[in-house]
Amino acid sequence: MLKLARYLKYFKKEVTIGPFFKFLEAVFELIVPLVMASIIDIGIKNRDETYVLQRGGIILLLGFMGLIFAIICQYSAARASQGFGTMVRNDLYKHINTLSHGELDSLGTDTLVTILTNDINQMQLAVAMLIRLVVRAPFLVIGAVVMSMILDLKLSLIFLIVAPLVSIVIYLIMKLSVPYYRVRQRMLDKVSRITRENLSGARVIRAFSKQEHEIRRFNEANNEVADIAINVGKISAFLNPATFTILNVAILAILWFGGIRVDVGSLTQGEVIAFVNYMTQISVALVVVANLVVIFTKASASARRINKVFETVSAVKEKDEDINSNEIAPLVSLDNISFAYPGSDEYAVEDIGLDINDGEVIGIIGGTGSGKTTLISLLPRFYDVDRGEIRIKGRPVSEYSFDGLRELFGIVPQKAVLFSGSVSDNLRFSKRDASIDEIKKAIEIAQAKDFVERLSDGYDSHISQGGRNLSGGQRQRLTIARALVRNPRILILDDSSSALDYATDARLREAISRNCEDTTVIMVSQRASAVKNADQIIVLEDGKMVGKGKHDELYKTCNIYREICDSQES
Repeated sequence: MLKLARYLKYFKKEVTIGPFFKFLEAVFELIVPLVMASIIDIGIKNRDETYVLQRGGIILLLGFMGLIFAIICQYSAARASQGFGTMVRNDLYKHINTLSHGELDSLGTDTLVTILTNDINQMQLAVAMLIRLVVRAPFLVIGAVVMSMILDLKLSLIFLIVAPLVSIVIYLIMKLSVPYYRVRQRMLDKVSRITRENLSGARVIRAFSKQEHEIRRFNEANNEVADIAINVGKISAFLNPATFTILNVAILAILWFGGIRVDVGSLTQGEVIAFVNYMTQISVALVVVANLVVIFTKASASARRINKVFETVSAVKEKDEDINSNEIAPLVSLDNISFAYPGSDEYAVEDIGLDINDGEVIGIIGGTGSGKTTLISLLPRFYDVDRGEIRIKGRPVSEYSFDGLRELFGIVPQKAVLFSGSVSDNLRFSKRDASIDEIKKAIEIAQAKDFVERLSDGYDSHISQGGRNLSGGQRQRLTIARALVRNPRILILDDSSSALDYATDARLREAISRNCEDTTVIMVSQRASAVKNADQIIVLEDGKMVGKGKHDELYKTCNIYREICDSQES
């Protein structure tokens, strides 16, 4: 938690003012029993109504001032806690976006979502309680003990006995319950993951009539969280009865021994009532301390998870400035590269060597799991290779800044991803200042003009989250258009026409060839017909390149390529 305390320096005023006014409120609260004692001992004893009304007015004034101080503290706590949470959330989200695909795969989407929401909310609550109660609760306990000692030292020994006893009870209960809070955070990750899977895969679940199965799976995970909460509740249920039992016994002792002290003239009746009030204040303050321990325990577990993300550093390091390229060298050079995913002992791609020149069309084909998507993910440095080197225009990709490198690419991922907004907004995602003419041209090349112009608002038509109001083929064509808008030097199509019929796919390839003559196209496909006219065809099998050349040559010399072609033709 101390590592995240650095964000509080931006709220020095609130962190200072809040506890100060809460301290003043506590001081006024400690004065009230003394005023009550004077009302009983002087006003009521002497039947002096004027005195009672005057002292009653003082109590009302103390209460009103305490309310004002509490509101000021609450306002300061709200500003500081919400500002703290906003800054942490912004910085954490920014940091997550600096991580490479490897770190994101390792951390997990569900965990990151839970951290950005639940864990940071827990930290916000801790900051608010830090300002509002961390000063007040201990001061009330200490102040009540001191005030009781001032009233009567002998009778105050009851306070000195009760405070440690209640503290021991709180410590034991917290020691038993704290581990459950840490487990609960992990259980919430599981609930978040199942929820995300169910909502994103709703169509698949309904297609296989698995609603009941998924409901049971969610209920099991949710019940695990509930069971933990119940176990904590059972333990915490002993807190109030145990503490109030001790405190009620202490109040009985005060009344008993206080009565004796009154009889001998060492105490007044009002001072005995003040003792009871101070004991009540201690009881409330100690329960607040127990709740603070729970809140800060949860916050501590959340802080560790937040700091774990902050401490995760991208393995893919970025250069601050781009270097001059060598235009004579091949556009892309793969020098015997090998790569294994983090935690895997086997290479996903191994010993791949290849040169790609400007304007070439490269086809990559192979069976499922052969390493096609992995290979093209290495070019824009989504991952760093383990062996070998990738060069763009003669310079290693590691010497480019991310922006400088990736602005060369137009990438169409295997899974079509669209964002909520208009058609134009989605296409401008790759080029912010794209004109409507550039958008229309990209749409036309991507064979999306026919359906876009039929939409109710044309290029301003709304696209729902993930493009769920479009068909699979429509989504793919829009993602292709989005990549084409920026007029990239290298266009990567990762099996991005799988949802298109053969005629539309053929028109798309012909349009790209005709309108993007200066663009190098790297086309990953399961279809031999999609790559057969490429300048070079790369055949992958189990992460290794088992063939390279043109269609006719490979059909004669590469058994795997011939099997793919024959199976699709038959």
